[in-house]
Amino acid sequence: MSVATDVQLSEFAEWVGDTDAVAIKGAGTRWEVGRELISDARVVRAPVGILDYQPEEMIVRAMAGTSVEELHLELATRGQRTGLARRGGTVGGALAVGEDDACVLGRGRVRDCVLQMRYVSAEGRVITCGGATVKNVSGFDVPRLMVGALGTLGFIGEVVLRTNPIPALSSWISSSDADAFAVLDAVLKPSAILWDGERTWVELEGHHTDVRASGLALNAIGTWAPCDGPPTLPAHRWSLRPSELRLLDRGNIGPYVASVGVGTVFATVPQPPRFVEAPLTELCHRIKREFDPTARLNPGRSAVGRHG
Repeated sequence: MSVATDVQLSEFAEWVGDTDAVAIKGAGTRWEVGRELISDARVVRAPVGILDYQPEEMIVRAMAGTSVEELHLELATRGQRTGLARRGGTVGGALAVGEDDACVLGRGRVRDCVLQMRYVSAEGRVITCGGATVKNVSGFDVPRLMVGALGTLGFIGEVVLRTNPIPALSSWISSSDADAFAVLDAVLKPSAILWDGERTWVELEGHHTDVRASGLALNAIGTWAPCDGPPTLPAHRWSLRPSELRLLDRGNIGPYVASVGVGTVFATVPQPPRFVEAPLTELCHRIKREFDPTARLNPGRSAVGRHG
């Protein structure tokens, strides 16, 4: 880490402070997730910038306020990308919400791409957890705990992310007569299987010969045609068991796009709060008390039984 980076994080920690109610905001693209924020909370923003990119090591260090789009544009110059969803937000926001990319089957889960994190605690201290070299890391995997916590345990300031190569070829195809749930049996590893109850979209990635072979294999389950890309994803994200996707009903939830094999559903209405067993709820509350005893970080937000 450079002196300039430490200065930025120290200033960020000063903004967060250690007394009053405070919230962190990125681009605001997922601002409604996790219940309503208490209105009198002071709002801060994370520092911005790509600090270090080592394509040969497949790691990148960036400030949490950096936009995901800017990060991926930089990585693309060396033929790489990350598992962060490109939905218009910031790096810190994408991690705090914990939303996987719609092409998660090919890009990997967002929680798995975080190697190291520096965050500001409820006491206003800069905490470092994880490590850029996995084999040198010991103790609790705090970065994974922070992913999806909605900033209620700490405010992310800087992260080291694992990158992965952009395949030689990425191809989207769609079908109106194929069984979306048969795709995983027909091809080895599609990068995405999206289904809106009537139409199926599949992203195939890899070497040209592999993509061509996968396309031919899919002809056994339906009629496919090239398309420009995935459908437009509705704003709200539901989390279901993959086996529950067959039961989706447009009459109840409206138009949707489901990620087959994953369980994520992008819908036009928020998912109703899910029931959470009492022991798990208590565990989450205990973790919150350990990290933020006075509940000053993003007050009102909750990652327990949330929807978005």
